Amino acid sequence: MNQRIYIAAYNQSKFGKLMDMTVPQILANAVSGVCQEIKVEPSVIDTGSVGSACNFTLNQQGLLSGLMATVPGLEGKPIESVENACASGGQAVLSVIYKLLGGVGDVGIAIGYEKMRNQEGKMDGKLIGEVLGYYSHPNERPGKVFIFPHLFAEIMQCYLQVYGASESDLAQIAVNEYQNAKYNPLAQMNKVQITLEQAMKIEGINRYVVDGLPLKTYDCSQITDGYAALILATEEGLRKLGIAKSECVEIAGYAQATDPLQKEGRNTLVPTGAYRAMRKAYEMADALPADVNVAEIHDCFTVAAAIGTEVLGKTSPGKGARYWVEGKASVDGDCAINMSGGLIAKGHPVGATGVAMLGSCFRQLKGKASKEIQRKDPKVAATFNIGGALCASVCTVLRNPA
Repeated sequence: MNQRIYIAAYNQSKFGKLMDMTVPQILANAVSGVCQEIKVEPSVIDTGSVGSACNFTLNQQGLLSGLMATVPGLEGKPIESVENACASGGQAVLSVIYKLLGGVGDVGIAIGYEKMRNQEGKMDGKLIGEVLGYYSHPNERPGKVFIFPHLFAEIMQCYLQVYGASESDLAQIAVNEYQNAKYNPLAQMNKVQITLEQAMKIEGINRYVVDGLPLKTYDCSQITDGYAALILATEEGLRKLGIAKSECVEIAGYAQATDPLQKEGRNTLVPTGAYRAMRKAYEMADALPADVNVAEIHDCFTVAAAIGTEVLGKTSPGKGARYWVEGKASVDGDCAINMSGGLIAKGHPVGATGVAMLGSCFRQLKGKASKEIQRKDPKVAATFNIGGALCASVCTVLRNPA
């Protein structure tokens, strides 16, 4: 396990609507886009993994690995498809890391994608709600129209009651993320800005998603099309690619853990698996939470961002929302969190999300983000990607090579 793994290149689509782009085209574009970043041919890639959550249900497409192998140069290579709900992208990255560590090759590609809208860019909200609901426990579906927003509305209510936080505290997270997304040209909502008053006022599109529970429209992430791709390499792989280590980012720590799928009966405010995975990633990287000053965390809903801030170790349980309100998550605060706009404003193409988190941190560590959202002194970055109701957790710690 002494082998070091590096991010050599990152590329993504604009998040939002891919219109009439087909799944084969999406995967081909993901491969070619990331290869072009470092001027290499796909044939240099030894192995790969692709993550998606709704490929069967929304796209009627399985065996995504076979579509990747259709790209000239990838045929006959060991490629696999992975699914871990909204952590599918993070799982694809780990899959490639483990293949490289296992000696399958020296260069790998991790792709995540989701196509959630039709060829006209429109979405079927009821269908998407049903499909995403498949990633919950069957016992927790009855009586819920939109299952995941309902589950997280319950988590949000619990967070507010247990910790004494306010709806306004959580709404401030969304406001901050829309402000960040304004400077991310690839973000879905970069043309939209909201105020705290708008995020709190029940009018127009902003409404309570479930009667009697505090979750509002602006607390929710976007329904999004998009793809993202990383080229990962060992030190030998970097030599083959002709890429200097100084141009790369090391994935210094990584871990994955899975809690029981059913929300009932466990503490989703302090999810055991998430904390365990984050701790293991820090230990592997020989880093502490205090070292991290750039992060991308899984804010499918604002309460998840608050909990994610706590999982990072930036504050104690129950203080995550206040961390944002106090400006500590801003570009020049204690830790620049979700400078990309996060899932709430950048968009949430489910399978691409975990890959894009590492990509955003890669750009931060290399000083390639837009100047308004670029951390001036990026030291160590961390990501926290979750699937389900805080069920599957993929955590990474990244730094510039020494």
